[in-house]
Amino acid sequence: MGEDRTATMREAVSAHVRDGDVVALEGFTHLIPVAAGHEIIRQGRRDLTLVRMTADIVFDQMLAAGVARKLVSSFVGNSAVGSLHELRRRVEHADPEPLELEEYSHYGLLGRYLAGAQGLPFYPLRSYAGSDLPRVNPNIRTVRSPFDDGTTVHAVPPLNPDVAILHAQRADAAGNTQVWGMLGGQQEVAFAARKVVVVVEEVVAPEVIRSDPNRTLIPEFVVDAVVECPRGAHPSYVQGYYERDGAFYRAWPEISRDPERLRQWLDEWVHDLADHSEYLAKLGDAHWDELIPKSALSAPVDYGAARD
Repeated sequence: MGEDRTATMREAVSAHVRDGDVVALEGFTHLIPVAAGHEIIRQGRRDLTLVRMTADIVFDQMLAAGVARKLVSSFVGNSAVGSLHELRRRVEHADPEPLELEEYSHYGLLGRYLAGAQGLPFYPLRSYAGSDLPRVNPNIRTVRSPFDDGTTVHAVPPLNPDVAILHAQRADAAGNTQVWGMLGGQQEVAFAARKVVVVVEEVVAPEVIRSDPNRTLIPEFVVDAVVECPRGAHPSYVQGYYERDGAFYRAWPEISRDPERLRQWLDEWVHDLADHSEYLAKLGDAHWDELIPKSALSAPVDYGAARD
């Protein structure tokens, strides 16, 4: 059994997130590390560069709390519901202060993670042909094929975040982390980052992990801390554990549209609460009645074992 890397959320953020860091919080549609974002707010981190392929509600909250000076992303929005008004105020009006925005396509940002993970000087891709992004982002450049065939493609630089914080379904205490459902860029950013914090719905015994090894997306040797935080992705969903809280997403545009109301929300739901367990208690058990999915088990798999 590997080293026990379990920690509380407070301990993990305190140990691994520093002012001025480049912090990636990944999870594509589901598995969004919202509770981790709230703890970063509580601990008063400043001047962060936040990275996320789909910057959404938790980033609107973190911007309103003043933790970030820059955002690197390939999509911003409230997931088919509306705008992120704090982000828009910062980008469009420098209100209350400007926000530096570095924009990529999804594949472009994933390419940056891949280059970072593989130690490559850049990652080539064709998908920027005809796009305006190279015009507004000087980090998207062109390279000529070294094979003398006249081909020119775009390239993006490697990205090695100081820390990646990832939500997942389960891990063992050493950090062997299993994910199912949409995978997004979880594995790529874990291998690219200098430090990795995994936040999971449950910490399980190593034999549970070994019983289904193909589901292990992130191995223990890249993990620095394991945080057990049930329902820590709310209001996003975790495949097999709880569904997306659509009502929360629909309510957010009106909350974030008014800066004073947004700051009151942050006080009530983040600053005035000690941790995520108090957030869950404030929501109440009944809140989850409509969010627990029905069971949909996969077929059993026989991996076989060597004969003695």
